[in-house]
Amino acid sequence: MFISSHFRSLSLLPLLFLFSCTTQIKKVQNETSQQVVSGATSVNCPVGCPVGGSIQTVTREAYTLNNNPDTKFANWVAYTITKTSQASGRPRNWKRDPALPESDTLSPAAYTGANGELAVDRGHQAPLASLGGTADWPSLNYLSNITPQKSALNQGPWARLEDKERALVNQDEGTDVHSVTGPLFERDIAVLPAAPAIQIPSGYWKIIFIGSGPDKGKYAAFLMDQSVPRAANFCDYQVTVKQIEAKTNPNLNIWSSLPPEIALGVKEKIGTLAKDKMGCQ
Repeated sequence: MFISSHFRSLSLLPLLFLFSCTTQIKKVQNETSQQVVSGATSVNCPVGCPVGGSIQTVTREAYTLNNNPDTKFANWVAYTITKTSQASGRPRNWKRDPALPESDTLSPAAYTGANGELAVDRGHQAPLASLGGTADWPSLNYLSNITPQKSALNQGPWARLEDKERALVNQDEGTDVHSVTGPLFERDIAVLPAAPAIQIPSGYWKIIFIGSGPDKGKYAAFLMDQSVPRAANFCDYQVTVKQIEAKTNPNLNIWSSLPPEIALGVKEKIGTLAKDKMGCQ
């Protein structure tokens, strides 16, 4: 009797082990599926997230981004600024993005020496001050949301553009600001000293709209080269959405849920938001 019971217990061990492994695999799959999805649409993309990038789309409360495993930077980052999403004084604790494969994004060590040699900052694509009030604000410091941006640009016209973004929320009661931004690689600028295989972007773009959709005319698009001086006026760098799409690589379709006949007309015109609400002439 003892021998029989003993062998029955041993015979159950492989089944218990298999059940445990299956449970762990499902747990990992479920955790991953909550973070990395392909073709995502979220509250950060009310008229559709850009399409045409990679399959590595990460959706969080603070932002949605599409990662480029070749450049190691996001193809685009979409976010929505509200009155409650803003917070100042959040610390900058840089980390590798845990939702992405280690081979497809950077670690903090990659930026070693970059500021001293290249005069670049770790520039947030989804801004920390604009989204520091979200529950998952520490994810804004993941390096998937960071690019090496020239200090003069990052602390000058780009910072003033982000200030105006926040001002749009604060000046009109109930107005949320929907933005999508990303880097350009039109020419070789330099490589990160500690990661010589990584080219730094040649410039950046940002597209903003308020209200129910850009087809109402309240939108603006900006494109700035890394060489733009600190004292530059961001208003001087307005472009059309079509111009930005043509420069992205891979080519992106911004506002992908807009009907084609509406998107065509909107994307080929400079919007009125910058003049009407952002102090541009």
